[in-house]
Amino acid sequence: MIEARPSRTALLVAMRRAAHQILDQPHVFEDPIALPIIGPEAVAKVRDERGRFVTRVGRTIRAFMAARSRFAENELARAVARGTRQYVILGAGLDTFAYRNPYAESGLHVFEVDYPATQAWKRERLAAAGIAIPPSVTFAPVDFEHQTLPEGLRQAGFDSGKAAFFSWLGVTFYLEKETVMGTFRFIASCAPGGGVAFDYGLPRESLSWMGRLALDAMSRRVAKAGEPFRTFFDPAYLAGELRAMGFRSVEDLGKEEINARYFKDRADGLRVSSGLAHLMSAEV
Repeated sequence: MIEARPSRTALLVAMRRAAHQILDQPHVFEDPIALPIIGPEAVAKVRDERGRFVTRVGRTIRAFMAARSRFAENELARAVARGTRQYVILGAGLDTFAYRNPYAESGLHVFEVDYPATQAWKRERLAAAGIAIPPSVTFAPVDFEHQTLPEGLRQAGFDSGKAAFFSWLGVTFYLEKETVMGTFRFIASCAPGGGVAFDYGLPRESLSWMGRLALDAMSRRVAKAGEPFRTFFDPAYLAGELRAMGFRSVEDLGKEEINARYFKDRADGLRVSSGLAHLMSAEV
């Protein structure tokens, strides 16, 4: 992430979510704001370049992104049922949950955390699309060169003495390991009842030769965009570290579990065919 520039990957991810709404039936993840927030030019690009979204690689990336969003919001629903009323979206990008929040009347407040430049860009997109910013959402711009996540959230009105659920999608790959682990320690220090849902990449040496080729190709693309991959985790190691921090009910999903849960018996064959990343959740 370059400080003065919005994330380039944020738009690409949002276009994948929009492509899922356009190309796949039934939807694994329903998002009626996915198209408006990216704007008509990006929507036209998805439609015009449909071919690159329906390749094997394009389909598996889209499937994983749809599944991880569904996974995070399902885990959020469980936290809300436990009484959680704070939802923190780390690296929010063009995430749309805050603008279709089904728990707003129940008092769920959303904190969107991202770099200042990315948040300013997002607000421009929201305004251009005529998407109102509801009172149940607070932007928490955090420049990690000058402040910590706890500081940024505290300034935004977050109460670490109350339960909070965190989603952290498409971010851990790009951070240094200690930054990732420090964030988990902060989440673990919050009041009981909340939790976290996130995705993470697997070490290159644990992948098949095809997986290594795919990872190498993706690594080159994100590095060229100025946002290189930095951190990968062994699933057993990461789950053990989270439990040692005090997390409970740790769940890890690889491609087999993701496909069984979200893509079983689909007529269109949409599924995750790459095992480059996992989904994980844990309760505080």
